[in-house]
Amino acid sequence: MTLDAPTLVGAAATAASVASFTPQAWKIIRTRDTKSISAGTYALTVVGFALWLTYGALLGQWPLIATNAICCALAAFILMMKLLPAEKKEAVAEAIDPKA
Repeated sequence: MTLDAPTLVGAAATAASVASFTPQAWKIIRTRDTKSISAGTYALTVVGFALWLTYGALLGQWPLIATNAICCALAAFILMMKLLPAEKKEAVAEAIDPKA
């Protein structure tokens, strides 16, 4: 891999994109609270990432595939936690990060 400007910008974009969803997912796991999350926004976000993932796959562009697969998974997790009933949401969060 060459560290030219496009590669560096792409790496920075990947890091920023993945990092942007991680705090929200972790907050949901820790607090089990999704009241302020918009299901519609996250549904649209998941669709957008799925389309970017498909686009990357059609082009055979692994940076697009990897970045959008990770972001799609994080956004889908957040959406799933929003839509789950409270007891199932608690079970998922407990499996990931048990409360002491």
